[in-house]
Amino acid sequence: MAIKWKNRIKIVVWSFLFTFGISGILFFFNYGLQYVHRDYFHTTQFQDELGEFASYLNLFELNRVPLEEAKKSITVSKEEIDEHRYRYGTLPEQIDNIKGQYEQKIREAADAGNDVVEKSLTSERDRKIEDITKNFESEEYVKPKVIKEKEQKLEKYYKEIENSRSNYLRYKKSLQYYFKNDRTGKVYTNTNTDSKELNKNNTLFIKNMTITRDYIMGFYGILDADDNFPLANETFSGVIAVPKTLASSNLFIHQNETYKRSQLITLIYVLSALVSLLISVIYIKKSKAIPAEIAGWAPYYNKLPIDIRAVCFIVTGYGVIFSLMVATNNQFPYLYENPYIYGFELSIFLVVSSFLVGLTYVQWKILFPAMKDWQTVKNEWAKCLFIKVWQRTLMLGKKTAKGVNEAFLDQSIGTQIFILLGVIFSLGLAVILIAIHPIFLFLYVLILGVVGIPIIMLLVKKIGYFNKIVEKTSELAAGNLGQDLEVSGNTILADLAGNINVLKQGVKTSQNEQAKSERLKTELITNVSHDLRTPLTSIITYTELLKTTEDLSLEDRAAYLAIIDRKSQRLKVLIEDLFEVSKMASGNIKLNKEKVDLVQLLQQALAEHDDTITESNLQFRVTNTEKPIFSYVDGQKLWRVFDNLIGNILKYSLENSRVYIHVSKENGRAVISFKNVSKYELNQYSEELVERFKRGDTSRHTDGSGLGLAIAKSIVELHEGILDIETDGDLFKVTISLRLEE
Repeated sequence: MAIKWKNRIKIVVWSFLFTFGISGILFFFNYGLQYVHRDYFHTTQFQDELGEFASYLNLFELNRVPLEEAKKSITVSKEEIDEHRYRYGTLPEQIDNIKGQYEQKIREAADAGNDVVEKSLTSERDRKIEDITKNFESEEYVKPKVIKEKEQKLEKYYKEIENSRSNYLRYKKSLQYYFKNDRTGKVYTNTNTDSKELNKNNTLFIKNMTITRDYIMGFYGILDADDNFPLANETFSGVIAVPKTLASSNLFIHQNETYKRSQLITLIYVLSALVSLLISVIYIKKSKAIPAEIAGWAPYYNKLPIDIRAVCFIVTGYGVIFSLMVATNNQFPYLYENPYIYGFELSIFLVVSSFLVGLTYVQWKILFPAMKDWQTVKNEWAKCLFIKVWQRTLMLGKKTAKGVNEAFLDQSIGTQIFILLGVIFSLGLAVILIAIHPIFLFLYVLILGVVGIPIIMLLVKKIGYFNKIVEKTSELAAGNLGQDLEVSGNTILADLAGNINVLKQGVKTSQNEQAKSERLKTELITNVSHDLRTPLTSIITYTELLKTTEDLSLEDRAAYLAIIDRKSQRLKVLIEDLFEVSKMASGNIKLNKEKVDLVQLLQQALAEHDDTITESNLQFRVTNTEKPIFSYVDGQKLWRVFDNLIGNILKYSLENSRVYIHVSKENGRAVISFKNVSKYELNQYSEELVERFKRGDTSRHTDGSGLGLAIAKSIVELHEGILDIETDGDLFKVTISLRLEE
């Protein structure tokens, strides 16, 4: 009895010594190089901090240039002038762009008879064109603009470095420096001590440094790569030191003391680990035979199937690696600071690792001698658990065979499921082996036979159900809707079958939508042809009359020309609107977003139609416009949305009715609603009203292009907003929802 206990103790002691030795070696290679320096002040971490302080010192004291002086040193190159000129394209492209921005506004002001606005817009457009033209005529005209841009960048740069002044002052309190300008001899220091008196005798650390204008930190990211940093071109030589007079509460002193303690603990840990590993290796070499205690376990262990033994060995081996990696994390040097927390964690992991090492060692001694004989391995494999389970499965009868066939209707899915099952059983076995003595493995085998195999059969049935669902989805993909899937049980597969049935209904809905889309496409072609042909026919007719009628009076000639002009403008509006809708549909449009007050923008749009609103017999009710509501949008494009909607209201509203416009904030979004009563019957679905060339006026007697709502919806969607239309009888309501900008 005493011999058995002695053997057990030997194994336990060897496992601990080996584990402790390996953990020390792993720790040294992972973290030990951090503690080979003389002290904290010689570490890479502290040297980086010195470099950071030197950069701050260069920025704030040594090579600092005042902002106004830096502005005076700004130069402008030919490349920078050309970059400013061609930033938005060539001269013709920029002029065309400016004209395009103002053309619609000027035309609308002219149509409204607002001469003041028309002249103001024309003058503003001409000033911009003149400014762009001068950019290409004279470099001296461009140069001040480039200088102003550079000045703004400098101001932003100086503001950013001022935000780092607190870090500079923190270093300045802890470190002493003495630098002399190599050219002028001017001294910069934060101590009364001469540089010769700053030496190793009165400092904890001292470093000689030379600082030039290039000694800066590149973390501001404001100036371009080609911009010169606003620093003087001087060179300074001197030293930066850590004084001995620093208080013990100083961060650098505390870090140095912590480093020394960690260094000492690491040295003790690694040396002790090396001694432990050496002792364990010597013991293994001397004890080549299997210990008697291990030999006593061998009969029980060898009764396990060979695949189970192999899995157990692999799992415990991986467990050793994992536990050692956790045990050798970088918490060990902090034992001195909190031995209760770090010491307890380290002890737990070392004990677990030692147990796993011992268990792996025992399995190695029993398992691998038997593995040397290939015939023995072959015989053992024929009796392994996996083969027995597979044979048992094949003998379970017709129902089971049918379930297996259904499981492998899609072989990849069936194979993956069975591989997953094998992994789950292996992991479950590994967890049990870690927790119990090997002698209790017979209980696990019994549980596996009673519980595991029925679970496998249940899974086979579920896999068959799953493959039926896969076949149904293939039929749906081929366009064969067929009957709904059977939804049985309350499992995820039943939910999947139910969802597929819902998808099938969605396919039917999609087919109906496709038919609707074809109908709308046909209507679109018809409406485009009609709306383009009508003014074109008038133009051709009256042009022919002017050409062929010789005795036409001046009054008739003027009337015919007025009709031709009106129809030409009508045709131009149709073509421009159609072109703009096409651009928006293709996404080939640029938004110039900025923070805009939606209330003010709406009021501007209403002001543009003020005369028309006054002349009409409609009563406008605009509410909740007292406080500004901001959103990040392209003001010009969104103004177009408001203008189109207000124009539609004036065209299509029932006489002597009220128009309601409301602005509000709802759920973090800006919401603008337009509500009016239509003079025409709204017999379309509300979503069809935003289709191209769709009108509430189905007789097409009005002058609209039928593209207003389509353009408005496209613009709103480009802003990631929502334009929603509701109709209720003759009541027509448009709601716009945009992201709110506080």
